[in-house]
Parts: sequence; structure tokens; C-alpha cells
Amino acid sequence: MKLSSICVFCGSNSGVDPVYMERAAGFGQTAARRGLRLVYGGGHVGLMGALADAALVEGGEVRGVITRALEAREIAHQGLTSLQVVETMHERKARMADMADAFVMLPGGFGTWDEFCEAVTWTQLGVHSKPCGVLEVAGYFDPLRALVEGATREGFIRPEHAGLVVMDSDPAALLDRLALWEPVRLDRWLDRRQR
Repeated sequence: MKLSSICVFCGSNSGVDPVYMERAAGFGQTAARRGLRLVYGGGHVGLMGALADAALVEGGEVRGVITRALEAREIAHQGLTSLQVVETMHERKARMADMADAFVMLPGGFGTWDEFCEAVTWTQLGVHSKPCGVLEVAGYFDPLRALVEGATREGFIRPEHAGLVVMDSDPAALLDRLALWEPVRLDRWLDRRQR
């Protein structure tokens, strides 16, 4: 799959460990150096700001999508290639999804998790056929890996879908793996016993 744009979900906070900001900036640099357009939530704070700023310094194209309420709180990044202002979070997520060939999650909280899980679900259901990756940073996503493995073991995620979340700690390796990703083709995503 040829990737031209990556939607990145990440925290609007910096996190306790400086490594989170460093890795967000590193991902932005790597994506920009590869000529990938970044799509993200449009903020200038936390990991979001570090990601965008690093990509812009490298000459990358960075497109933000933010809600009017968040823009009004003065957290919108004013130096982006483009910034779209929408009314709702639902519209924000749909707009970002439409603009991207793949999705990547960096550390973040509830909003980050929500955005990424929705993208993965849309891939699982065939709403789109876009790869979903996680940049592992300092063990932050170890619990997510364990959750996916446990849900698969307990029959809540089909084994064929367990690989929908591609995880790697190296930005370049993660982007390479997303470019090689192939969608899972199943006649139905539901449990076979429900037929």
C-alpha cells in the first residue's frame, strides 16, 4: 500500500517522562522526511504540538482538524499547512479519517484511545481498509498489547483481527510495516457461532 498521509492520534498533554515529547517529535520528523502528510487534531500543546512542530521544521505538510470549542480555548496551532475548524468531535474524527491512508497512535488519554479504537473498528468492519499502528514508547502500550491478547484468548477478538493493531517502537519500522499491511478479508467479522 502506498502511504501518502498518516493520521496521528496523541495526547494534548506532555506526560510525566520527557521521552513522550521526544518520541512524538521523532515521529513527526520521520514522517516528514518520508514526504508523508500528517493529519492530526490541530493543537499546539503537548505531544500534538511536538509532533506538528517537528514535522513543520523538516518541511513537512501538516493538516489539523479541531473543533470550534477547542479553537476558542486558544489551543489551535496557528502555523500549520492548513487548519480546519469543525463543530463536533464526530465530525472531527470523520474528517481526519477521510484525509488519511493510515492511522498511528502515540501516548495519550481517553480522547486518543477513543479516536484510535474507532479507526481500528472501522478497519475491522470494512468501513475502510486502512492500517492502524501504535508507536510503543517506554512500555506505555504494554497494557494495550496484553488487553488485545487477552480479548483474543477469551474469544472477544477473532484471531484474524488480532493483527489489526500493528505495534513497533521504531517510527521508521512502524511506517514500513503499515505500508506493507494487507487488510483481513473475512466473510463476516462476527463470531461464527452467531450464524
